[in-house]
Amino acid sequence: MKARIHTAAICAVIFGLVISFSGCNRSGEPSASPAELFLSRTPIPSADTSMTLEAAYQAQAAFVKRLQEQYGPVVGYKVGLTSQKAQQRFGVHHPIMGVLLERMLLPQGATISADFGARPMFELDLLVRVGDERINQARTTAEALQYLDAVIPFIELPDLAYAEDVPLNAAALVAVNAGARLGIMGDPIPITPEGDWMQRLSEFEAKIAQDTTVIGGGFGRDLLGHPLNAVMWLKNEVHKRGMKLKKGDLLSLGGLTPPQPVKPGSLIRARYMNLDPRRTIVEISVLLGE
Repeated sequence: MKARIHTAAICAVIFGLVISFSGCNRSGEPSASPAELFLSRTPIPSADTSMTLEAAYQAQAAFVKRLQEQYGPVVGYKVGLTSQKAQQRFGVHHPIMGVLLERMLLPQGATISADFGARPMFELDLLVRVGDERINQARTTAEALQYLDAVIPFIELPDLAYAEDVPLNAAALVAVNAGARLGIMGDPIPITPEGDWMQRLSEFEAKIAQDTTVIGGGFGRDLLGHPLNAVMWLKNEVHKRGMKLKKGDLLSLGGLTPPQPVKPGSLIRARYMNLDPRRTIVEISVLLGE
């Protein structure tokens, strides 16, 4: 990672991998780290777009370690940049990974403040839950499906974290944990052998609305061609980072819509059609308070 050179060498010792974001102020005193700015919902004023992805994932590990003090233990992982358009925007040809922490995930119907982040957004998403650690040995999507026990409707409430005028690339997003901040979970839908889940996961349709206006939507197949492709990519990326999936881990499979800025006082509703074999429509919501 090409760290910027600052006046006080002590700053490099203190901040290590994150100096390329925060560094020191003019007096040579350490300035707030990206994690501290994130926790205080303050836009990060700069990003090192020359950083490699490998260095960005090392920065992410330090970032997440600090966030765990407030958000609790790791409970899963997320895939970001699942659409070709998003990948092109951030200069890569593949997704990125982030980490989900316990207190990031809230029940459907919750009311939260609209200023939950430095640059708060919402997007339509989907979770699956790991039911068996043998998923780590899965070689195909069909094998991976056997080791999932639930699919869960999910409204992600990401935080772009940086100030609006800061140029970003994929590495900058990786370093701030792919923007993971909060999310709204519906009730788990059991994945059972008789559910024809390979087809169901590909063909379900979902839409998201802000108040009475439908913002966008998509189909399961929009997630890397099939949601289980996203599962396999995430499983492999977790392994690459020296970890393994555990029973109960929640996997966020990516946005079915681009992130949208929140509007204070609005109701965000996500509707999933033909995802649950027991009923045609499942809906979840979150109220964004003033």
